[in-house]
Amino acid sequence: MSATPQKNRASRRVLAAAAGLATVGALVAAMPAGAQERGHGHGHGHGKGHGHHAPDRTVDVQLLSFNDLHGNLEPPAGSAGTVNETQADGTVKAVPAGGVEYLASSLRTARKGHPYSITAAGGDMVGASPLLSGLFHDEPTIEALNKIDLDVTSVGNHEFDEGATELARLQNGGCHPVEGCYEKGKKFKGADFPYLAANVTSEKTGKPILKPYTVWKKNGVKVGFIGVTLEGTPDIVTANGVKGLKFHDEIETVNKYAKELDRQGVKSIVALIHEGGAPASSSYNYDCDSPGAGDGISGPITDIAKGISPKVDALVTGHTHQAYVCTIPDPAGNPRLVTSASSFGKLYTDTTLTYDRRTDDIVRTAVKTPKVQKGSKHHPRPKPANPVSANHIVDRDQAPANDLTALIARWNTLAAPIANRPQGYISADINGRGSTAPEKPLGNLIADAQLEGLAPADKGGAVVAFMNPGGIRADLVYKASGSEGDGVVTYGESFTVQPFTNMMNVLDLTGAQLVSALQQQVSGANEASPKILQVSKGLTYTLDMTKSGADRVVTDTIRLNGEAIDPAKTYRVAMNEFLAGGGDGFAALGEGTNKLVGASDLDLFNDYLAAHSTAAAPLAPPATDRITVVQ
Repeated sequence: MSATPQKNRASRRVLAAAAGLATVGALVAAMPAGAQERGHGHGHGHGKGHGHHAPDRTVDVQLLSFNDLHGNLEPPAGSAGTVNETQADGTVKAVPAGGVEYLASSLRTARKGHPYSITAAGGDMVGASPLLSGLFHDEPTIEALNKIDLDVTSVGNHEFDEGATELARLQNGGCHPVEGCYEKGKKFKGADFPYLAANVTSEKTGKPILKPYTVWKKNGVKVGFIGVTLEGTPDIVTANGVKGLKFHDEIETVNKYAKELDRQGVKSIVALIHEGGAPASSSYNYDCDSPGAGDGISGPITDIAKGISPKVDALVTGHTHQAYVCTIPDPAGNPRLVTSASSFGKLYTDTTLTYDRRTDDIVRTAVKTPKVQKGSKHHPRPKPANPVSANHIVDRDQAPANDLTALIARWNTLAAPIANRPQGYISADINGRGSTAPEKPLGNLIADAQLEGLAPADKGGAVVAFMNPGGIRADLVYKASGSEGDGVVTYGESFTVQPFTNMMNVLDLTGAQLVSALQQQVSGANEASPKILQVSKGLTYTLDMTKSGADRVVTDTIRLNGEAIDPAKTYRVAMNEFLAGGGDGFAALGEGTNKLVGASDLDLFNDYLAAHSTAAAPLAPPATDRITVVQ
């Protein structure tokens, strides 16, 4: 490894370790001018009306939204860069989508003819980012979002990956405390849109670390935005990232600030919530309000939506990387819009909110998008009921936005010496993020790399390795992403798969704790949405999904190198520092003792690729035969 990636890793760790709240007070104090009240319309060039007649009683406010960009400035590769679209004949087609050059074009086109247009996001704009953004601590993504004219976003869990102090820097600007400024004569300006974190408070002061809400204003039209992340953020972020912070209930927080906005005369309110659900179909154009059995949406957002005050008119959500436009009734039983636009900038949601000037509130009736009717001069298309909302593909056939193309080229020039270096060779796609199976080929590859790197006695003496599925952020794609050639894995591509640069740990666990960890994949906090650990070769067992809770793990099938697990025996287990801290609901892994800290997960992955592949003998996708699943 060259000095630069090592330096980058080290600085990330220093920053995370120092992420107490010494500077968090500066977050609220140094918010961008007008963050409390955003009325400038972000220079979208919208007119102010003709001024020679009384304004209409209602005004159509366009709300454009997206979520979970994760620093994907360039179009994501492989299956991570497609969205599913159901065709007229019922078949499903995977459509290439995403890339900020195209997202900017889509949003700019959508805004045309809409004098009242707001662009909002549902969190995870940064974090777990590809190398182009991650190498530079996500400064390129903040720059891109400024150019895209984002008006407001909630924080997501990944905004805390490098701690509250680094989040403060992304908001307020200033060069990195360890690495300094990346371009000579250029100082990072920070986000010109407010990050909202209503339910994240300082343990020391009890106050929100960022603005809890903002108000967008134009020509007397006022729309309030409240931003929250999921209450369970500390369970899915490293301990250093959330040090000194408290995360509160989403419903209670939104209701508290909705009341406050209402008292200020702001009656139109949108909640930006970094928590989501799972629609019955993965197609972006699925009718979420279909009445059929098993249709609709499930997951945490359904209960949250049902508990949020009727004062809130619409919910923009995220976190689950799903696409949906759904109606979930509010506590008063009235229909209310809940949306999510997949991830990585592949979709955006276009919602029409009808604003009543007399009441200053949104007219909330049906939220379903009517079937498209062409209409004609003699038979005009009827005006649809509002609010109307739909997800739209950010397709790559449109002209890219030149200013974003230039931004990508500028940062790519800086990243190229590191990003383009070959690490290994593969013979076909090795799916990770793009695999929906419990056991993923790339998960096996990563776990094997961790075991091999940490098995030697002086490296920890590991006998098995566990990898959390959420830490696999992309696929390894055979097709070349640049000029490197097909089948070549570059440093940029391996970084995109494992962008957290977590340090590896080797710990003592008893056989009983090891079995408990496997059971925690499908029970407790993970019962409703299982998190199946990726395991190294030699560990095999059966998962019976017809059963419930911990019983889904068939304990008498668990074998390590052919031998049953002895509950009283001690095993040396390799895992990243996130899992070793009990992350993702794996309390049993957090009980490990006799810890040895090893190399980073990325180093071990790259070392494995180098040791096991050449141009003449590329690495084939590993078989997925370690976990037997009974459905």
